[in-house]
Amino acid sequence: MKILGIDPGLRTTGFGVIHKQGNTLSYIASGTIKTPDGDLPSRLKVILASVGEVVKSYAPDCAAIEKVFVNVNPQSTLLLGQARGAAICALVAADLAVAEYTALQVKQAVAGHGRAQKAQVQEMVARLLKLPGLPGSDAADALGVAICHAHGGGVLSDLGALAPALARKGIRMRGGRLVG
Repeated sequence: MKILGIDPGLRTTGFGVIHKQGNTLSYIASGTIKTPDGDLPSRLKVILASVGEVVKSYAPDCAAIEKVFVNVNPQSTLLLGQARGAAICALVAADLAVAEYTALQVKQAVAGHGRAQKAQVQEMVARLLKLPGLPGSDAADALGVAICHAHGGGVLSDLGALAPALARKGIRMRGGRLVG
């Protein structure tokens, strides 16, 4: 199975393609999509078209994308959400199933803990995929999203969707266990 991971961003969107066969992961490609300075609609058009080109070039079987986190600046969060929306539109236009993962889920799947630094994620991505060097941070994040999907698939996505409901009931995760 070929998995396309996307790390959305308005200035730089990372992408990574991996192959999963059994429990073995192998690297296919990664890179970044950079948008030129300019108005928002033209930048979103670049993301939409470029993600579509990545899909055409590598023909993935499925895709995974990082969920938006809430920044201190609401305007930044809205812009990131629009970039993410453009990427998702390109993926669903290509008839790909799209899974969504939080940064915490990705870091846990790749580095073993949710508070991993970017450098730790880059290092672990390079190790897991047996890369000769470290990928750029945006490409590493995208490869991490793909690895997260390969490791957990729908299970991590389902758990992420359940988290808000569990939190409303006073149930939290502590030391890898659910506590109420």
